[in-house]
Amino acid sequence: MPIVYLSPSTQENNYYVTGGTEEQYMNLLCDQVIPYLDASGIAYTRNDRTLSAGDAIRQANAGYYDLYVALHSNAAPEGQYGTKRGCEVYYYQFGQNSRRAARIFADKLKTVYPLPQNVRTVPSTTLGEVTRSRAPAVLLEIGFHDNISDANWIKNHLSAIAAAVAGGILQYFGLPLAQPQQPQAARAALSYGTLNIRARPDTGSRILASVPNGGRLTVLGVTGNWYVVRYGSVTGYAASRYVNLL
Repeated sequence: MPIVYLSPSTQENNYYVTGGTEEQYMNLLCDQVIPYLDASGIAYTRNDRTLSAGDAIRQANAGYYDLYVALHSNAAPEGQYGTKRGCEVYYYQFGQNSRRAARIFADKLKTVYPLPQNVRTVPSTTLGEVTRSRAPAVLLEIGFHDNISDANWIKNHLSAIAAAVAGGILQYFGLPLAQPQQPQAARAALSYGTLNIRARPDTGSRILASVPNGGRLTVLGVTGNWYVVRYGSVTGYAASRYVNLL
């Protein structure tokens, strides 16, 4: 399964016009993205709030990630405070996968932002979190925190924004989004043979592991007729009809 680096803002001095900070609300947003990733079987690393953006990039580049997602909120230039609204998704101008990811995230944000025409993708050759990341990267500027309407929208719609962000991550990997739930213990239940754990919720996809009848596993989430399961160190999909919850 894919692994993602999550980099919510550490900018504690960027104040929302309605109170609070960019660091505070982007970390609250990340808190709500993570349960979707857990339920969907997506592994992740989250930055440390004490790190700078440069530190986060170096940490991510020291590992092996399939996608880097930075979560920020925006502010208008000096002299224009409070006059701008919208969401911007930055990507590396010469990165094909970065561009593809940006388009996916922008489309997801358009479904939850009240002015979808103000959601756009923006190429960059200078923004560190998208140009210096070894993994394909996007930086989401989710609303303008110096605008009262946008600041209130962020604060009051964190759950919807989180679902959109998580949905973008899963769509980038071509996987379905599972709804958050508590992990549940389960057993493989077959009349013969073994239970196949697959890379995708499709009987034609690659088999990652096989579970003997009665073997214990953990159900992380549900998507259609498939469970997202963990079996030892393997995470993948198992047909729900062959799994009994305990």
